[in-house]
Amino acid sequence: MKMIRLAVLTALLASAAMAQVMRHQQNTSDWNFAVSGDSRNCGDVVVPSVAASATKNKAAFYWHLGDVRAIYGVDEDYQNSPEHRGKPIQKDAYLNDAWDDFIQHQIGAFGSMPVFVGIGNHETTPPKTREQFAEKFAQWLDSAPLKAQRLADNPRANTPTTYFHWIQGGVDFIYLDNATLDQFSPRQVTWLEGILERASSNPEVRAVVAGMHAALPDSVAIGHSMSDWLVGVESGRRVYTDLLDFKKKSGKNVYLLASHSHFYMSGIFNSEYWEHHGGQLPGWIVGTAGAVRYALPPDAARAKEARTKVYGYLLGTVHQEGKIDFKFEEIKKADTPAATSRRYTSQFVNFCFDKNTAFSQFSAPPHK
Repeated sequence: MKMIRLAVLTALLASAAMAQVMRHQQNTSDWNFAVSGDSRNCGDVVVPSVAASATKNKAAFYWHLGDVRAIYGVDEDYQNSPEHRGKPIQKDAYLNDAWDDFIQHQIGAFGSMPVFVGIGNHETTPPKTREQFAEKFAQWLDSAPLKAQRLADNPRANTPTTYFHWIQGGVDFIYLDNATLDQFSPRQVTWLEGILERASSNPEVRAVVAGMHAALPDSVAIGHSMSDWLVGVESGRRVYTDLLDFKKKSGKNVYLLASHSHFYMSGIFNSEYWEHHGGQLPGWIVGTAGAVRYALPPDAARAKEARTKVYGYLLGTVHQEGKIDFKFEEIKKADTPAATSRRYTSQFVNFCFDKNTAFSQFSAPPHK
């Protein structure tokens, strides 16, 4: 019965995706989209409120930037669901259920709103692998807009990958996969550079939004980013420079979005490094969809905004000329739907909002 419900849900979401995307591509007025990441731990409690708020704000889609479930341990919301509360949970049973739990209780909360799902490092935490993620989330990685875009780029690209892009409403949305320490691979960088070359001369593209799990290196949140591993530093700097060059040569706006660190921050590339190495692109961290909250890093004062012990999402408003305004929409305890409180209990909802924190260190250990 559970698998039947999931199959029906995924079919409905897929069929609605293309119609809604085309509707917004034809609409020349301002339009909105919603982004956040890191919904492990308490995401089943927080994300339904994100969905309700995004719907109220008429978001065209929701974009998840990775880390959908903890995997290394059992998520607290899973432990406190009626099916498991007060019972011993076998790790194998949790691992078998974890991604279905995310699909049912988080993606399902968005109803007919299209959802784009990015891979995070927890999706590759053993025993999970990138290949298993791609298989489980094939319905989303091969959704109508992503498949159409992939085949338009390369008619022989029949198999979806964990990095993807689509053009919607004048914006080229790009998801980069940096979930493992061998990324960005040369193949992925070449793919990105091809996208940017085409976007530069495409009059229908007026802005580029690059999303990923871990932020590109040398930001003011350097301690939990691609600066944590050598390939990440080298390939991440190349990608940043590619995006900076694209902006300078094309005159089109570029925006960078990431999660991985469990706080909200804007102006993350207002760092000394990028000040002296080409320029500072606008960037945000929004790892605020339910994961255990981290303290802010030492250089947070250089950011435009920095907040922790908050949940929420980034609301992007796209304007006709290619400018995008971003606003953090905070989710508060009072926003929790009554059905969610009944399912997980008010005591657990209180835990998620009041105690789901890890402030003894300024950030989590590298890539955990």
